[in-house]
Amino acid sequence: MRTGGRSQPPRPPYLVTTGTDRHAVSVGVTADASTTVVELTVHGRWSPELGNQVITTLQMCLAGPAAVIIIDLHDVGDLHGVSGGFWAAAARAAHLGPAPAQLVLCLPATTMLDLRVRNGDGPPMPVFATMADARRAVAGRLVHGSRLQARLGPRPSSVAAARDLVVQACHRWHLLPLQGDACLVVSELTANAVQHAGGDLVVTVSRSGARLHLAVRDGDSRYPRLPVPARDDGPLPLAERGRGLPLVHAVAMAWGALPARAGKVVWATLSTAPGRVSP
Repeated sequence: MRTGGRSQPPRPPYLVTTGTDRHAVSVGVTADASTTVVELTVHGRWSPELGNQVITTLQMCLAGPAAVIIIDLHDVGDLHGVSGGFWAAAARAAHLGPAPAQLVLCLPATTMLDLRVRNGDGPPMPVFATMADARRAVAGRLVHGSRLQARLGPRPSSVAAARDLVVQACHRWHLLPLQGDACLVVSELTANAVQHAGGDLVVTVSRSGARLHLAVRDGDSRYPRLPVPARDDGPLPLAERGRGLPLVHAVAMAWGALPARAGKVVWATLSTAPGRVSP
């Protein structure tokens, strides 16, 4: 995704965090358990620097299974609506990306930015006055037929239950070539959550086209860390497999983590098509 500004997209793992610079501008992120819906909250006076923060965050969110991204602009200082073109370009880029997603804006009504977004070039963007309105509208549009989800306890047996969920999904959606790798990845993600988070976790398996998305939500806000340097030069040797996150990094075409309410979501994407996800 490129809207003018950054030339180098982020690389996996896509670990989304909230950063505040010296001008007190920031982009906060909250995901649901499956990361299908992601909420961005933008704070600060509009500037190219803030736009770059938004672009980087959007790229990392779009690398995952996000189908809808709701962006709250109530705390953005943009009296004359100069960012209207930016949001229109971001929406087009998200819609035309390898894994299309819809951007939904939430901003005060009858402001200059509201008028520019609603009357700008290109297809109209969904715009709502409150986050509650945006959430209700998004919930009504989501298609739930391509998603399986289970709440599991912090027990070793949950790893096998997560694998069973993956097997069921691969058979239902005719993605059997992905079943072996997907079982390996979900085992590592679930075992990580059982070992380090301590509470209940939610495992979600979803599909978008030929892509299979795995997500594990737990109550621990600490992000996973690769114990060895990430490698992008092909699969890890067999002697190095079975070592947790390095295995996920080697097998998945993309993976990352997003903040969730009272915890985090760690996700991974596999595909029948080779290669890394290019945001």
